[in-house]
Amino acid sequence: MNIRCRRTIRTNLFAALAVSTLLPGIVFAQTPAPSSAPATTPAQAGPLYADYPQKRGKVQPLQFETLPSWATLNMELRGRTEGQTSINYTENGDRTYELTRVYGGLEVRPTKYVTGYLQFIDTHALGLPLHVVAANMRDVFDLRQGYVNVHLKPGKVPVELIAGRQELKFDSERIIGISDWTNNSRSWDGFDARIGDKNRIDLFSTSVVAVHASSLDKHGAGLTFHGAYATLGTWVPHVRLSPYVLFHDVRGVTSQQNIKGNEVETTFGAEVQGNLPANFSYEANGSLQRGSYSNDSIHAGQNFDKLWYTAKTLPWQPRLGGEFDYATGNDHKDLTRIGTYDQQYPSNHNAFGLVDLFGYQNIRQERINLDLGPTKNLSLLVQGGFLNLATTKDSLYSSSGSVTIKAPTAGFNSTDIGKEFDASAKYVFHDYIVANVGVGHLFPGQMLIGNNHGAADTIGYFSLTYRYRVDKHSPKP
Repeated sequence: MNIRCRRTIRTNLFAALAVSTLLPGIVFAQTPAPSSAPATTPAQAGPLYADYPQKRGKVQPLQFETLPSWATLNMELRGRTEGQTSINYTENGDRTYELTRVYGGLEVRPTKYVTGYLQFIDTHALGLPLHVVAANMRDVFDLRQGYVNVHLKPGKVPVELIAGRQELKFDSERIIGISDWTNNSRSWDGFDARIGDKNRIDLFSTSVVAVHASSLDKHGAGLTFHGAYATLGTWVPHVRLSPYVLFHDVRGVTSQQNIKGNEVETTFGAEVQGNLPANFSYEANGSLQRGSYSNDSIHAGQNFDKLWYTAKTLPWQPRLGGEFDYATGNDHKDLTRIGTYDQQYPSNHNAFGLVDLFGYQNIRQERINLDLGPTKNLSLLVQGGFLNLATTKDSLYSSSGSVTIKAPTAGFNSTDIGKEFDASAKYVFHDYIVANVGVGHLFPGQMLIGNNHGAADTIGYFSLTYRYRVDKHSPKP
């Protein structure tokens, strides 16, 4: 992309921000805006990464007197400039491009028990030829969410039934999340029943929406992803416990013996977050998968563990953390058994470094993290990771779960994927505009080098995000 084009993109982005905040009849409100949805999410027991999936910055409340009192408009504008070397593991495959994303939503409240919501998405990857534009980068004006939410309080217990196209995201989003960092963040078609508040259970039956860049997004045949996900915030002091059971029901799969059949997969596990004495905090998640894949049986699992220490008496309150991640691969010792963990629908950004090349399947990682808070509006994160295959007999997988390098019959000669170093920062301007900047570098290991994927990869990015909502009246303090 040439300099003139990049300047034009940035000028257009800032012009859109300015126009959207200076529309005739709209005035700024200085009080925080209420949530645009009645759903409640229990508070985190301990902080997660400073970089993701936290959404810093407030939603700016605006007032428009001619808008009906039963309607709310909301908008999110995001532009991110990325520079990446060795795209698709190709030496000298350097690219600089602009990812733009616009969300626009309309919420209506015909009664106090019913909420309707429609949200469009429009995303582009400017500066990239179409043949290298990834599926998660481009979606030309489509429906991202569209649902009806019926919410009641029988016996003072909040109950919601959400039907339609919607988001699903739980806890750290390492099992189920919207993958907000990607240009086309994820949504589902189906139903979700939410019961409770600080102690809540979600019962859902859905199918993930497939993005079609130039035609309507839609899900596959039928509802294929079901589950029960509980979030218990008050049962144990200073602990947030989240047990879950998930089901995949997919027709028309082919086993390792080339026999066609259906997939019936059950994932059961739990995530726990909490605080310990002496300024320590932790997060852990473990799950097992059982079921059938045509005539093959499924035996897989995953576990990640994180432990942090916060030096609250030191300047910038440094927080040092260690992490271990492990997802099983298929060792092919039993030709009727599949051992590759199905990563479900995670938010994989920064799970295995900022280069975002790898998925949570057949992988092992040890990582150390240091985040700092110089001011309330600025957070810094530095991290280093060591990446390996869980088994040499299975493939290397991408962040989307597809095969990046297929394992040879005899297996890879090394488990060493590589090492990564990352540094990033997030700053909030005037409460509402969020700036993200970061750089990540992957030092390829013997496994990549020995399989024609040995080009070192560096990615750098700078992004701005602005969100606002418009109501008839200024929200009350």
